[in-house]
Amino acid sequence: MAFESRNPATGKLIKEYPTWDDEQLKQALVQVAVATPVWASTPLQQRCDHVRRLGQVVLSQRDQLAEVISLEMGKLIGEARAEVEKCVLVCDYYADNGPAFLADEMIESDAGRSFVAHLPIGTVLAVMPWNFPIWQVFRFLAPALVAGNTGVLKHASNVPQCALAIEDMVRSAGIPEGVFRTLMISAGQVAGVIEDSRIHAVTLTGSEPAGRQVAATAGANLKKTVLELGGSDPFIVLEDADLDWAAQQGVASRFLNAGQSCIAAKRFIVVESVADDFVAKFKAAVETLIPGDPMNSDTRLAPMARADLRDELHQQVQASLNKGALAVTGCEPVAGPGAYYQASILDGVKPGMSAWDEEFFGPVAIIIRAKDGAEAVEIANGSDYGLGGSVWTQNSERGESVARQVQSGAVFVNGMVKSDPRLPFGGVKNSGYGRELSRHGMLEFVNQKTIWVK
Repeated sequence: MAFESRNPATGKLIKEYPTWDDEQLKQALVQVAVATPVWASTPLQQRCDHVRRLGQVVLSQRDQLAEVISLEMGKLIGEARAEVEKCVLVCDYYADNGPAFLADEMIESDAGRSFVAHLPIGTVLAVMPWNFPIWQVFRFLAPALVAGNTGVLKHASNVPQCALAIEDMVRSAGIPEGVFRTLMISAGQVAGVIEDSRIHAVTLTGSEPAGRQVAATAGANLKKTVLELGGSDPFIVLEDADLDWAAQQGVASRFLNAGQSCIAAKRFIVVESVADDFVAKFKAAVETLIPGDPMNSDTRLAPMARADLRDELHQQVQASLNKGALAVTGCEPVAGPGAYYQASILDGVKPGMSAWDEEFFGPVAIIIRAKDGAEAVEIANGSDYGLGGSVWTQNSERGESVARQVQSGAVFVNGMVKSDPRLPFGGVKNSGYGRELSRHGMLEFVNQKTIWVK
């Protein structure tokens, strides 16, 4: 088996990479195991300096990395550059704040001195997806390295160039050999890596089935996990919302990255009294999203990452239409080469339809009409997922009240959901558990050790 780097805009194969055999995997894990205690004992400020230099290396390669992202998974070139720049921010954030986050926490007790020390946990295995192939890795890597952990990466099989580029940048930043390795292994080899005694924790961003498998294997081996899984984020439009602003932001939130984001707005839950007006404004904006070459800065809609994903999405759309959903616009693959799908809107979505029950991972917006705000919240919470969500209203106090009622890891009021190094990121229910980013994310993978001194 080989990893294929294939351009989703054309369907053409760019390059193949062989999958490692067991001996190559063993050698990499041995190298990381040797580096782990050395890196953990490296002074914290030196680790911060290394991570800051890593960010500078990333910035120096911004344009090249963006091109690789666009070529491998189809992201618009402007969005790819923004993704790379965000990796620089997360490196700087943890280099700046790591010492404060990891400082001893003094606690009054019956001891003369008692405190919690935040110490490295060891080697973290990261199982990462293709949709943000650089950012997803860096949001684990930067805090892990500052905390004194080492890391190994099992990246998605369709972005091997991105996976290898990350290892090259870590090396270029002067971080010692073995502190981070990209493992060119198949999905079938992951369980064995989790079971290996040289791995101490696992973080996964991916599908719900993959999360369940990783959690089961890690749990059987008593290893800490953080899981960021799928989402079916509600975009709740209340009757007092600024509809022009909500429609504009709704397009950005749903169709960024061709709709292939866990925190994209998936379900547009609109109060009935303003639903027709909102849908009209939303439709007009969506129909400006014309697909084209993602390397062209004028293109508004990128291809999906793979043809099989495009076909699966269309099957979900067709199943919903067959049960009575209404095609407001789009709802068909784009003819010709590449994994393109039209920017689409489904209205009249009801329980029992694929559009109601399943995550749509692509450029299809789902309209659900609610009689009032209370029913909108009820519909939002009826999902098995709980990653993000947003509320649109001109009454900020009401927006905050509704946000507290929505069952998810994050809710944004009058803004599209996004990840930010300063804010914890993660979900509830079938969207996973644990947090990434901020101080909360860093402390997921440290030994919070109590020290009591008489």
